Amino acid sequence: MRNPLSSRITDVPFSGIRKFFDIAAEMKDVISLGVGEPDFDTPWHIRDEGIYSLEKGHTSYTSNAGLKELKMEIAKYLERRFAVSYDYDKEMMITVGGSEAIDMAMRAMLDPGDEVLIPQPSYVSYMPCAVLANGVPVIINLKEENEFRLTAQEVEDAITPATKILVLPFPNNPTGAVMERKDLEEIAEVIKAHDLFVISDEIYAELTYVEGQEHVTIASLPGMRERTVLINGFSKAYAMTGWRLGYACAPEQILEQMLKIHQYAIMCAPTTSQYAAIEAVRNGDGDVAQMREEYNGRRRYLIKRFRDMGLQCFEPFGAFYAFPCIQEFGMSSDEFATRMLQEEKVVVVPGTAFGSCGEGFLRISYAYSLESLKEALDRMEHFIQRLRKQG
Repeated sequence: MRNPLSSRITDVPFSGIRKFFDIAAEMKDVISLGVGEPDFDTPWHIRDEGIYSLEKGHTSYTSNAGLKELKMEIAKYLERRFAVSYDYDKEMMITVGGSEAIDMAMRAMLDPGDEVLIPQPSYVSYMPCAVLANGVPVIINLKEENEFRLTAQEVEDAITPATKILVLPFPNNPTGAVMERKDLEEIAEVIKAHDLFVISDEIYAELTYVEGQEHVTIASLPGMRERTVLINGFSKAYAMTGWRLGYACAPEQILEQMLKIHQYAIMCAPTTSQYAAIEAVRNGDGDVAQMREEYNGRRRYLIKRFRDMGLQCFEPFGAFYAFPCIQEFGMSSDEFATRMLQEEKVVVVPGTAFGSCGEGFLRISYAYSLESLKEALDRMEHFIQRLRKQG
């Protein structure tokens, strides 16, 4: 029988995250610090708007690009929060989560052989999306001594004549690293000098904890708006993961081709979710601030516990992840995570799930209650103490 499968698809590996959740599903009394999902419920006033939209019979397709009212509110939000302006009618579309926007941007922009610079450790979808769009992923290994920030020199060193796009994944999953304005300004000069484009994944933009500093989008810097596809969404900041709603902003020339793909593959994002999102972006600033403060408290607790147990970890200032180093124990990230799951029933994700340079690290999510974090970290400390005694 003829092989029904595409080799391009079969060559793409499954996510390295899933293995540990599959094992944990068969165990009792497991505590997970592995899921990158808010533990908060979607705020009631947002849920109410979704419910109300159903009661009013808003159950039809919206336009392919999304509800006009939602796009107008997002445009206002981006202007007041990040000082970047977009034409909601021609430069914005609503997507099924940020992941669809990443996929569409790459498919709309890449020709076979075009290179995509992907800093790692980073979100697991970037490299497969580049491959599926016939692009060539070029990995930039981020360094712990730089707090896993991307430097302009690292970008410069990775560029070849085939380079077209830089993925900018900050605030970062899995490291929690952030980029400050001066970092982005230096990278922007490299991008402009080499006539490149940026896909800026800013899904964690509202979850930054640098005191006195706000998140900066590279699209707001001089000469970068016309070179940037800005991607964001509602999953993380508004605790709306299951609503599956994101958005992309880009120059009209790029956006209209992304919309073409969206028309044929998706039609439109969920209608109910779009009505709920109008309420979120219009009246949800207080909810975001409250959740951000809660995450920040958990972040500080997590870092203190790591220091108390002598576990090396740079201080993360974004998202809801920490990326501690476990190299002292002389085992791979996968082995460490597997043994801790089996012996202490705590789920963490090996750093290698986010790129080979994540070897020797773990991703630990603090999108959990302080009670759960305390119990999980107590178990982790016991595990580490045993390893040190054995070593």
